Amino acid sequence: MSEITNAIKQICEEKKLEFEAVVSTIELALAAAYRKDFGQKNQNIKVKFNPETAHSKIYDVKMVVEDLPEEELAALEAEIASRDLPKGVEHETRYERFEVDEDKKRFNPKTEIQLKDALLIESDAKIGDEIVMELPEPEDYGRMAAQTAKQVIIQKLREVERDMVFNEFKDKEHEVVTGIIQRQEGRLVFVDLGKAIGILPMEEQVPGESYPINGRVKVYVKEVRAGQKGAEIILSRRSEEILKKVFYLEIPEISNGLIKIESVAREAGSRSKVAISTDSENIDPVGSCVGQRGSRIQTIISELGGEKVDIIEYDEDPVKYISNALSPAKIMGITLNPIDRRAVVKVSPDKLSLAIGKSGQNVRLAAKLTNWKIDIIPYDAEAEAKAEEAKVEAAKKEAKPKKEKAKKPEKVAKEVKVVKKEKKEVKPKKEKPEKKAVKEVKVKKVVSKTAKTKKDKK
Repeated sequence: MSEITNAIKQICEEKKLEFEAVVSTIELALAAAYRKDFGQKNQNIKVKFNPETAHSKIYDVKMVVEDLPEEELAALEAEIASRDLPKGVEHETRYERFEVDEDKKRFNPKTEIQLKDALLIESDAKIGDEIVMELPEPEDYGRMAAQTAKQVIIQKLREVERDMVFNEFKDKEHEVVTGIIQRQEGRLVFVDLGKAIGILPMEEQVPGESYPINGRVKVYVKEVRAGQKGAEIILSRRSEEILKKVFYLEIPEISNGLIKIESVAREAGSRSKVAISTDSENIDPVGSCVGQRGSRIQTIISELGGEKVDIIEYDEDPVKYISNALSPAKIMGITLNPIDRRAVVKVSPDKLSLAIGKSGQNVRLAAKLTNWKIDIIPYDAEAEAKAEEAKVEAAKKEAKPKKEKAKKPEKVAKEVKVVKKEKKEVKPKKEKPEKKAVKEVKVKKVVSKTAKTKKDKK
């Protein structure tokens, strides 16, 4: 193994870089050094370095493109030559700058070659092929070329290191990692994560929590973005993922999959609620999380800086689940509205403040945990009894009309039949003619009496 190979491996171990990335950096540095001392106009220098032999092969690589008219090519050369370059910019980069400045893609003599010129080098060249021309290897580089190579190596190694750190922490985004408090600057806390330094801003810190220097802390990687000086890692201590991670580390049943965390509601630094469940009948999920004499839950609370944690048993029945979520308050009754996902919870008046919690914290966490809108009202026993009686009476009244409606058609039919029979019996009776006869007899008797009285007078 050569000395160069050992040096490369040592750099890889110190910077935690890949071997191929360091070799690629050396090739770029050698290409820059060759271009500085031996490069010619319109050469696209590429170097292939062998770390075992410490020798390199140098090539001029170009892409074959279609032929351009001579007038257009001459105008292009004149336009490029007329451009002024800033100080420190090499002549051969003129074409690169020209190509970048133009919106429309133009012919670049440094990286491209016309088809008619490519056929002179390779008889079977086609448009789109890559022409590789080997250049002689120099015996030694000058002092300026060596300095250029050194600067390129340092710069490229920093860029590679930044890219590796960025990619590594980009994969850890939205995960929980452990770091060491490095320093504090104003309201910002800087956390050493090993390869990079993360920033814990004020809005992501837990109220009342202290961050002593060199203290170990678990943080949530909220965002990773590329900055001018490398990766910018934004951390958080307020995330619910930290609580899940602590439960996963401290409770073996959760890490083994015997107990599952269904939901988490957290107000960082104050109180949290965790809903858990299990498919095994032989495991008590709440007892497993609490531990013997509260040993496990106390470890979790200390890790969270004294934050109170309520462990809730998950239930598929919304009534039981909401009732468990509002513990330690005793629930007297729950009315659900599945359409609006709203629950009206009745609590005895002396437990009303306990169910609501300080500044509404208990009911707020329960609503977030269960994903139900929860309204808490006081439970009135007398009003409930009257309401139940009213419901019973209303149910009875609703039941009676149904029975009467079912019997009414038969009674009406019978009454109609009776009326018809009575009408049939009344038709044969004709008493009016008899009355007329009686009147006529009376009239005759009266007339005969008046006649007799007249005769007697005479």
